[in-house]
Amino acid sequence: MGAANKVPGISGGVVAFVAGFYEEFIYSLQKINKKAFKLLIGGRFKSLYRYTNGQFLSLLILGMIISYFSISKILDYLILHYEVYVWSAFFGMIIGSTYFIAKDFGDWNRKYAAYLLCGLIAGVGISFLEPAKENSNLIFVFFCGIISVSGMTLPGLSGSFILILLGNYVLLLVDSVNALFDTIANIFQLDFSWIYDPERIELLKVLVVFSLGSLVGLVSLSHLLAYVLKRFKKATYAVIIGFIAGSLGVVWPWKDEKYVLDALGEIQHDANGREIITGYTRYFPEHFGTETILAIVFMIVGVAIVLSLDWYDNYKKSQHV
Repeated sequence: MGAANKVPGISGGVVAFVAGFYEEFIYSLQKINKKAFKLLIGGRFKSLYRYTNGQFLSLLILGMIISYFSISKILDYLILHYEVYVWSAFFGMIIGSTYFIAKDFGDWNRKYAAYLLCGLIAGVGISFLEPAKENSNLIFVFFCGIISVSGMTLPGLSGSFILILLGNYVLLLVDSVNALFDTIANIFQLDFSWIYDPERIELLKVLVVFSLGSLVGLVSLSHLLAYVLKRFKKATYAVIIGFIAGSLGVVWPWKDEKYVLDALGEIQHDANGREIITGYTRYFPEHFGTETILAIVFMIVGVAIVLSLDWYDNYKKSQHV
């Protein structure tokens, strides 16, 4: 989930959904409430651990943190050097996820088809929005934190892609995370010169505020979703399936970046020297060369990766029988 949440277009919630622990994840987060706070204040840590399903949440969060600083680094490298193949694999995984969730939905009727269509339209609409400019205002950063966790709680809605639309993906998921990584490395080296680096301090402040916003968003959204899942489960699932299918436009492998140009037609750069991307132009490959064939192969691999979880689940059930 940690790696998935960092990749634009991929939702960590889809991973939870496909792996079969989405509802447990939502209901466990719902336990972070007034009762949990009273247990914490009262020093009843064992009761708090049991009440909030602490073993599940702590292992999940630990895995996300580890993957965020390890697997996601590998993903950054792969996207940089093998972009088409990576997006092809993600495209296949989303197709597999859509099938995985839809296969056990049950009977469809006009009402659920309408919910599906609403989710699909919303997913497609979001995927074609144009990104905004970077904004390091701490209030806006806090808001970004609340929005970014949508990818964990709402399968099909990528929190990373939302951050791209808000203009703060690089600031919050690259620059600030790298600042934290460098700071930890400096501390282990007993190098505290970073204390006098105003840019490093600003990035760390941004990361702290972003993390607080993410925590607030995670708890509040989980309560809302738990309520909705209890009362409108099939309708919610229909919207989620539509969202996931609609997000295919985000990870379409064949796309060219659109840049901000100056009066001379030169590509504009931000304060950190990065090219400013305003969106993407999607296209179909004209020739079926080696790259295109390999991309299709990776799509199939992506589908197989997701479906293998279903096959493994069926295998375990058959062993119990």
